[in-house]
Amino acid sequence: MSRAKILVVEDEWIIANDIKDSLIELDYRVTAIASSGEDALARVEEDPPDLVLMDIVLKGAMNGIETARAIRARRDIPVIYLTAYDNQFLVDQAKQTENFGYLLKPFKDRELHIAIDMALHRKQHR
Repeated sequence: MSRAKILVVEDEWIIANDIKDSLIELDYRVTAIASSGEDALARVEEDPPDLVLMDIVLKGAMNGIETARAIRARRDIPVIYLTAYDNQFLVDQAKQTENFGYLLKPFKDRELHIAIDMALHRKQHR
């Protein structure tokens, strides 16, 4: 398989760039960084990624869960949540979007790589 294309949806610029740098080191291709749900939806249409890394709290009218739901309605693209929030209410909401993972910040590059690898494998074999 060629290098997977990943869209990073994160509204904190420093964190987004750290994630981008980690992904590049892990030999993934970052299609874009989006800071809002609306921007993420536009980026998915412009250059559909193989996977989306989604923060739950975003700038703009849509949060990450709503954005993931909208992406799922339009395209079959796996979403992995990357968030600092671990309360059960958010976890339960995230489950309803049929996401492919939920990583708590801060995470290690190895954890990110495994989550992405598992999500892409699961999508390929369903």
